[in-house]
Amino acid sequence: MSMFGAVDLSSFAPASKPAGPSSGASAQASSDSGGAGGPAAALVVDVDASSLRDVAELSARVPVIVVLHSPRSQVSTDLAAVLERLAGQYAGRFQVARVNVDAAPEVAQALQAQAVPTVVALIAGQPVPMFQGTVAEDQLRSILDQLLEVAAANGVSGTIAVDAAAGADARSREPEETEVERAAREALEAGDFAAAEEVYTHAIAQNPGDEELKVARNQVRLAARLDGKDPHELLVAADAEPADLEAFLAGADAALSLGDVNAALGRALEAVRTHQGEERETARLRLLEFFEIIGPTAPEVAQARRRLATMLY
Repeated sequence: MSMFGAVDLSSFAPASKPAGPSSGASAQASSDSGGAGGPAAALVVDVDASSLRDVAELSARVPVIVVLHSPRSQVSTDLAAVLERLAGQYAGRFQVARVNVDAAPEVAQALQAQAVPTVVALIAGQPVPMFQGTVAEDQLRSILDQLLEVAAANGVSGTIAVDAAAGADARSREPEETEVERAAREALEAGDFAAAEEVYTHAIAQNPGDEELKVARNQVRLAARLDGKDPHELLVAADAEPADLEAFLAGADAALSLGDVNAALGRALEAVRTHQGEERETARLRLLEFFEIIGPTAPEVAQARRRLATMLY
């Protein structure tokens, strides 16, 4: 792993320059300060431009993994959840900092994130690129292990002494998982997307007015269609075969998974415009799924609805 060469984090950098890889005793002191009695901090934090400096300062003692996500991208949300779980399993050897790119675009720009999810680590105040898109959990663990080796080589090998009181308070504010959510989560953890979709379909039949259940089912469907596929490769394939409806809609899925809402809606609308009969209806239904996932109040959805109405009527 190499450091970014053109990322300007000067406005977010720690107040005092952290130890670098050739700092010798200073680096060791930084490492010692983060040992078993290391800094008390949360394992997972939400970060924006005003708080990025805090995690940059912490990264002088403990690696900080910054995951850039968007609530409009279920893939990025799922990845953030996996990293949160792994933070606990790694016993505080790193902190996870979540950045909602919709709310903090300046942070995404500073870290040169072109899409979500993007994962960047901070080591001694400096950004280290990790990956963009999704990876399997076993591969993610391997990447984390490599990152920890890089951090140790730079004198950053502490662990977080988790603030138990703060953690308990945070847990007390978490909404209790419903039976439907539990069943769907267990199915997804087992890689059974069909079972997870069926859980939501059954719940919707009992509660037809519950819009959140419909959104969750559509997110599962999207995740199933993208499972094991590279979004960037799907986009290339879609552009190469625009007449192939399945490939073209897969490109729309890929754009949505990468957080590019306008591209996803634009591709789905184009599929509606350029196809007829059953294929047009397939494209229309995919577009309606996107509307629910993105949210009916989003301005992009309102604009796309008007364009769809013009095409159909």
